Amino acid sequence: MNQTKTLTEFSLGASLGEAVLCMQGHHLDQELTRIAQSIVNSPGVRFVPQLTETISAEHELCQVSAEAFYVLSGKKGEYSDSDLAKLAILAQLTAKLLAAKAQLDQRFKASAETQLQQSQILDQIHESVITMDLAGFIISWNRGAENLFGYSASEAIGKNILFLYDEEEVDGLRLFDSFLEDGGREMEVRRRKKSGEVFWASLSLSPLCDSNTQPIGMIGYLSDITERKRAEEQINHLAYYDLLTDLPNRTLFKKLVDKALLQSQRNNSIGSLLFIDLNRFKPINDTLGHAIGDLLLKQVAERFRLALRENDVIARLGSDEFAIGLLDIPQDIHAGLVAQKLLTTLDQAFLVEGHELRIGASIGISIYPQDGMEADQLLQKSDIAMFKAKRNVERASGSYAFYDNEMNRTIAGRLYLESGLRRALQHAEFSLLYQPKVNILTGQMIGVEALLRWNHPKKGMISPAEFIPVAEETGLILQIDAWVLETACEQARQWQVMEIAPFRIAVNVSAKEFTSALPSRVREALAQFQISPAWIELEITESMLMHSAESVVTIMDEIAALGVTLSLDDFGTGYSSLSYLKRFPINTLKIDRSFIQGVPTDNDDCAIAGAIISMAKKLRHKVIAEGVENWEQLSFLKDAGCDEVQGYLFSRPVSPEQITEMLTEGFHFSV
Repeated sequence: MNQTKTLTEFSLGASLGEAVLCMQGHHLDQELTRIAQSIVNSPGVRFVPQLTETISAEHELCQVSAEAFYVLSGKKGEYSDSDLAKLAILAQLTAKLLAAKAQLDQRFKASAETQLQQSQILDQIHESVITMDLAGFIISWNRGAENLFGYSASEAIGKNILFLYDEEEVDGLRLFDSFLEDGGREMEVRRRKKSGEVFWASLSLSPLCDSNTQPIGMIGYLSDITERKRAEEQINHLAYYDLLTDLPNRTLFKKLVDKALLQSQRNNSIGSLLFIDLNRFKPINDTLGHAIGDLLLKQVAERFRLALRENDVIARLGSDEFAIGLLDIPQDIHAGLVAQKLLTTLDQAFLVEGHELRIGASIGISIYPQDGMEADQLLQKSDIAMFKAKRNVERASGSYAFYDNEMNRTIAGRLYLESGLRRALQHAEFSLLYQPKVNILTGQMIGVEALLRWNHPKKGMISPAEFIPVAEETGLILQIDAWVLETACEQARQWQVMEIAPFRIAVNVSAKEFTSALPSRVREALAQFQISPAWIELEITESMLMHSAESVVTIMDEIAALGVTLSLDDFGTGYSSLSYLKRFPINTLKIDRSFIQGVPTDNDDCAIAGAIISMAKKLRHKVIAEGVENWEQLSFLKDAGCDEVQGYLFSRPVSPEQITEMLTEGFHFSV
């Protein structure tokens, strides 16, 4: 009996709960009335949500709450105490359920308002805002996400976030776990739109937690940064690639090589660096212009690239210099084979804007690990080896050379001289000596040659043959030539003040100084020291006559117009064309000492010296022979008709004070 009663009450409670939670208004009133009638088994019972005076007067009441009552129709006292007790229990239960429902309704209303507000706020945010559960399934998708990805909310919500990925090698679930463990995180990612377009996005992920701070999902903020990434890539390309050839530049080359050398170290393999300097590029660039030179460099770079393996690294270091990294070779000799292959690519002429151009290269080779362990070391050693290759060119396309320690010592010595030359100009370590020139018939001194000397503070006197080539390569020769000309003019000024009759002071002019600016510099020097042009003679070499003959004639004519005489030094060692020679305003030809040394015993030297003297006479030039050291040489030259002589037979190079003494004492050599 008790069990039956319990089941009945349980069923009643379930029905009552379902009614209160699921119904409202008139339907709820009817259901509660039906339940009450079934309890007392009387149709005279009903539920009223509000109590009126009429209802209160006519019915027996079972109050539920201030706004809900169960009423009994008929006379009071007709219902048993048991019925009234049952209705009282029903009223209490109904009151609790209605109160609970009221609270739920209030919370639901607040939650709905909050969600609506949040949804409206998110839709106003320009960024894409996406929320996901712990498994990565999307639970909200704002308007910014719709605009960014092209998917509507209905298309995206419920799907896993991985459907937006660009096949990235990322385990999505592991990624989510790390976010939940480590907190918020920002990154740059690639994502795919509905259209299939892949773009770069800035992604910020943060955990989404409940009221107990337990993670229930994630919220992600995304914005399109594709344009910024493109700009960064462009800037990065400009920083690491050569604009002309699109090859890696020096910075990127060293990074790539150093990275590869680490792998070579682990594998115990051999690597090599090739330093390439193009031969004959500068004349092409200067003559035809930089536009033609740039096109030529692009073609050279392409030929080099096609001759290499895919894993070899090629870079343009600047100007006409390239570098190649052979990062895994079987033997060091393989680097020589590659160098030969690169030189062969230059055998065929280049066609550039209608010009058929030929160019060669000098290649220096360093080997890893014997020549160095890092890119900087290997590049330095291959650069040194390149200079040896440039001095030993055996074929038109060029030559190559491997680095060795002797080269390093030679280059170190040259660098020592270079730094010393710069200091010498600043600290007055240079001086001029003067070697007399003698009239072969009268024995009188008719001029001197100014000869440069360098008194090094530690090494003492250094031969011009040792430091002049270094000065020419470094460009310091221009400053040195300027100093020599000014010093010679200053000395001439001193002799002029002493009322010594003008005689020619021969000053050597380097090829680098023999430009259109030279006549102006000579004019300024004469004006600065207020000397007669009869004091100065400029000695030039044959090689200067071979480049741009028309411009050379113009420069020489301007110098001659100043009253300064010109002589051709080292005649016979160059490649002078006689058709050109007769056009130049040259006063004197100087026979090189190499043709005087064998006179008169060497028939060839005698023939050459005799021919030069004879030719000069026919061209109405004077002839001077340098390096005369004995009477036999002097006798031959006098008989051959030479005009002037210079050499140790008459005097070594001496100080200006000694020249002054010779002049004042009436220097005369008995010939």
